[in-house]
Amino acid sequence: QVQLMESGGGSVQAGGSLRLSCVASGRFFISMSTMAWYRRAPGKERELVASVTRSGSTNYADSVKGRFTISRDNAKNTVYLRMNSLKPEDTAEYYCNGGGYYWGEGTLVTVSS
Repeated sequence: QVQLMESGGGSVQAGGSLRLSCVASGRFFISMSTMAWYRRAPGKERELVASVTRSGSTNYADSVKGRFTISRDNAKNTVYLRMNSLKPEDTAEYYCNGGGYYWGEGTLVTVSS
């Protein structure tokens, strides 16, 4: 049974930083898949925040470029999202996606002004 488990969310003030983690378990290896972080803000649709391919190519939403960094540790089967210079508009539930198919349950990020 494949599971993706996010952690690292919390409440921070604007300008602060957080690092989200997504640990994969079961018959799923992040080294073999494109991994991504999505978010859903209150009253808005889910949006892609960042992704990293098997080869290490990364892609970011325009709204987070230069502030967020996606990375992974294949040995730990873990994907990270480093978020710097957080803004109130970054407030959302953040979800990890593996291979375009598997989803975690999310971790809440709240940024206050």
